[in-house]
Amino acid sequence: MDSQTKVCQNCKNEFVIESEDFQFYTKIDVPPPTWCPECRLRRRQEFRSERALYKRECGLCHKNIITGYPPETPAPVYCEMCWWSDKWGGEDLASEYNPNIPFWEQLKILREKTPRLALNSSRNENCPYTNYTWASKDCYLTGSTLHSEGIMFSGNVDRSSFCLDCNAIGDSQFCYENIESEKNYESTFLFRSQNCIGSHFLADCRNCQHCFMSSSLRNKEYVFENRQLTKDEYEKELEKYPLNRYSIQETLRKKFSVLKKNALWKYANVVRSINSVGDNIIASKNVVRSFDVRDSENVKYSARVLGTKDSMDINNAGPGCELFYEGMDVGFDDGRYKFCVDSWDGCFDIEYCDLCMGSQNCFGCVGLRKKQYCILNKQYTKEDYEALKVNIIKDMSARPYRDIRGRIYAYGEFFPPEFSPYPHNTSLSQEHFPISKREALDAGYFWKDQGERGYTVSMKSSDIPDDIKDVSNSILKEVIECIHGGKCNDQCTSAFKITSEELLFYKRMKLPIPRLCPNCRHYERLAQRSPMKLWHRKCMKEGCMNEFETSYSPDRPETVYCETCYQKEVV
Repeated sequence: MDSQTKVCQNCKNEFVIESEDFQFYTKIDVPPPTWCPECRLRRRQEFRSERALYKRECGLCHKNIITGYPPETPAPVYCEMCWWSDKWGGEDLASEYNPNIPFWEQLKILREKTPRLALNSSRNENCPYTNYTWASKDCYLTGSTLHSEGIMFSGNVDRSSFCLDCNAIGDSQFCYENIESEKNYESTFLFRSQNCIGSHFLADCRNCQHCFMSSSLRNKEYVFENRQLTKDEYEKELEKYPLNRYSIQETLRKKFSVLKKNALWKYANVVRSINSVGDNIIASKNVVRSFDVRDSENVKYSARVLGTKDSMDINNAGPGCELFYEGMDVGFDDGRYKFCVDSWDGCFDIEYCDLCMGSQNCFGCVGLRKKQYCILNKQYTKEDYEALKVNIIKDMSARPYRDIRGRIYAYGEFFPPEFSPYPHNTSLSQEHFPISKREALDAGYFWKDQGERGYTVSMKSSDIPDDIKDVSNSILKEVIECIHGGKCNDQCTSAFKITSEELLFYKRMKLPIPRLCPNCRHYERLAQRSPMKLWHRKCMKEGCMNEFETSYSPDRPETVYCETCYQKEVV
C-alpha cells in the first residue's frame, strides 16, 4: 500500500503513514493508527511514573510499603513478596465476557480491582526506593536502570556502577552529572561524550583523558579549554578551579552551558549505528524516528528501547524482544505484544494485557502469572479463546470506547490516557512534553498537587559548607532546604536529606553537596537534553546543501552540521 496522509484525531494535525508502516500493520494484523506518532508517544508515556513514590499499606499483608501508585489509585497495591506469592492469583478475579457491555468498560473494571505490584521492578538487591529498575543492586531513587550497582538519583542507566545524578548513560563507573554518554570513568559533567577518564565539563568528546571544559575532542589528553597543554601545565591550570567547592562548581556550570551553545554539533547523537534517524541511538540498525535506543534493529516511533527488533511504537522495552506494537514498560526476552503495559518475563502473543507475567495467548487480562488462553483473566480452551477473541475485536470496532474529549478507541488503539493509574504531572509524558495543570485537567488527565510535607527544615542551603572537605557526618541528620523552596514546576520536594552512601560518593569524587533536591536536579538535566521531536533542517555549513532530521529546533543557538561536514571539523 502507498503512503497515506491522515489527520490525527488527538492534535488534529496531519501525519503520514508510510508504505512500510502498512506492511508492518498487515504483518501483525492491526488497523493503521488514528493518532500521529508524537501523540501516540505521549499517550504511552502517561502510563509510566518513575520518580514519584508514596507510602501505602500492602493490601494483603498490611505492612507499610513504598510504591509508585498514589492513594487515589483505585486498585489495591501489594508488596513484592505478596504479589508474587501463591496467596492470590489474577484468575481469582476472572470475569466472563459480557457481550452486552463494551469490552473497554469490562477491562477497566478488571484493572481497578486487580492488585498492582508496588514497584515495577524485578531481580534487584537492596533497591527499595527505585521504580522500573531491573537486575540491579544498591540503587536509590533512580528509574529505568538495568544491570547496575550503586546508582543514585539517575535515569536511563545501563550496565553502570557508582554513578550519581546521571541521565541516559551506559557502561560507566564513578561518574557525576553525565548526560547521553557512555563508557566513562571518574568523570563529571560530561555531555554526549564517550570513553573518557578523569575529565570534567566535556561536550561531544571521545577517548579523552584528563581534559577540562572542552568540546569536540578526539583522542586527546591534558586539554584545558580546548588548549593542548603538558601534564604539568594542565594540573597547574586545574588548581585554579577546585572542584570540591560549590561556588566554583556553579561558576563552571554556567561556563559549560555557554560552551555547549557555542560548540559545533552533529545533527544527531547517533553512534555506531546504521541507517537510523532520531537521537541518542547507540549500536543499532534501521531505527527510525526514535529516541534513546541501544542494540536494536528495525524499530520505529519508539523511545528507551534495548536489544529489541522488528517493533513499532514501544517505550521502555527489552532486552530480547521482537514484534512489539504499542507497548509501555514491556518485555524481557518476550515476543508478539500488542497494546500492553507493565508486562514481561516470558510473555508471548498477548494483547491489551496489563501486569501479566510469563503468560501466552491472553487478551484483555490483568495480573496473570504463567497462564494461557485467557480473556478477562478467565481460562478457555484454545479453540474457544480464538473464537471469542475474534468476536471481541469485532465488538470493539462496532462499539468503541469514547473518552471525555470524544476521542474514539476501537480495536487498534492503545489504552486511553484516563486509564492511567498515575497523575499526569508525575508521568513521563509531563517530563518530555510538559503542560500546565489547567491544560492537563482540560484534557481529562488526573493531576495530583503536592501535599503538606511532614518534616521541618533544619539546615538552609546557604549554611552548607562551600567545600566538601568541611562537611562532617553530622549533615546526615539534617533536613536541607532546596533552594527552589517548592516554587518551581519540577516536582520540588522543598527539602532533602543526604544519605551516608551519597556523602561517601561526594567525598571520594571531591564534589560539593548539592543545593537542589533530587527532583529539581533531575529536571535540570532533562532541560539539557533535546526534546523527543524532530525537525527537517539543512546543514549550517556554508555551501553545504545536505538536509537531515534533527532534534535541534531551528530557533536554537547551536551550530548544527551534517555528518560529513561535522567529521571534517572535529579535532
